[in-house]
Amino acid sequence: MRRYVVLRLLQAAMVLWAAYTLSFLILDVLPGDPVSAMAVSSADQGVVDPARIEHLKSEYGYDKPLPLRYAGYLGAALHGDFGDSVSTGRPVTSVIADALPQTVQLTGAGLLAGVAAGGGLAMAATCTSARWLRQLLLSLPPLGVSVPTFWAGLMLVEVFSFRARLLPAFGNDGLRGLVLPAVTLAIPTGAIVAQVLSKSLLTVLDEPYVQTARAKGAGRARIHLRHALRNASLPALTVIGLLVGQLIANAVVVETVFSRNGLGRVTAAAVAVQDLPLVQGVVVFASLVFVLVNLIVDLVYPLLDPRIVVAGGRHWSSA
Repeated sequence: MRRYVVLRLLQAAMVLWAAYTLSFLILDVLPGDPVSAMAVSSADQGVVDPARIEHLKSEYGYDKPLPLRYAGYLGAALHGDFGDSVSTGRPVTSVIADALPQTVQLTGAGLLAGVAAGGGLAMAATCTSARWLRQLLLSLPPLGVSVPTFWAGLMLVEVFSFRARLLPAFGNDGLRGLVLPAVTLAIPTGAIVAQVLSKSLLTVLDEPYVQTARAKGAGRARIHLRHALRNASLPALTVIGLLVGQLIANAVVVETVFSRNGLGRVTAAAVAVQDLPLVQGVVVFASLVFVLVNLIVDLVYPLLDPRIVVAGGRHWSSA
């Protein structure tokens, strides 16, 4: 187990480095100069002082060749210093820390709602004896996956805010303001969980030990909860770990649609002005969350299925 954890941590470090490097290179090849844009926005009557532009380029390292600039940014990032935001002048860590609570609240609510709804839908679809109802329920997850996140958010705003006037459409207005954004995030998340879990449940329900339990007179609910769900949940657990990255990406869209102040809107604004230090900080943070969640998921596997052992840095089944 110790060797496995060390290998996973090394993989996590490689993922963080790759995400940092790719984001750096992609932003560098985009047209435009963030320092010049910042100088123009802060200039009086649109008159830009060339000396100020040169000073800002020197301050943020844009006067250096790409390899030297990359080495400088990376070296500082390894010490936890992502510099100051080009657009605001504030430390990157401070900007992320201020925006993080709202995004954590939103993504956490969306993940919980999606897992609960997707798991409930999968259980209902595989537990019912009515063939038509099963087919109807199993047809819902593909529909949820195919619905664009921004369109779902706009439809929810139209129905529940503008027409029914039940919930606020915009802003960070407590729990009421969290409902529609969380539901918007939960739709694709729950759809994917339902797809994977329902397929896994249908496979497990054909296993011999389930057939034996059924022959002994166990009811549908008991078979699902006591015999099938634990083993069938492993693929869904893997997907939930992967969905964390998708949730963070979708938060950019959802926070823009609902005008919520969070990490998503900060990221969108930083990309728009090529705020390299801030984008780098957000990318590293999102990558760190992703690898940590997937590491936790891998460590939970043996708890759900004791047949799974860890050997040679990979999961193996003793069965």
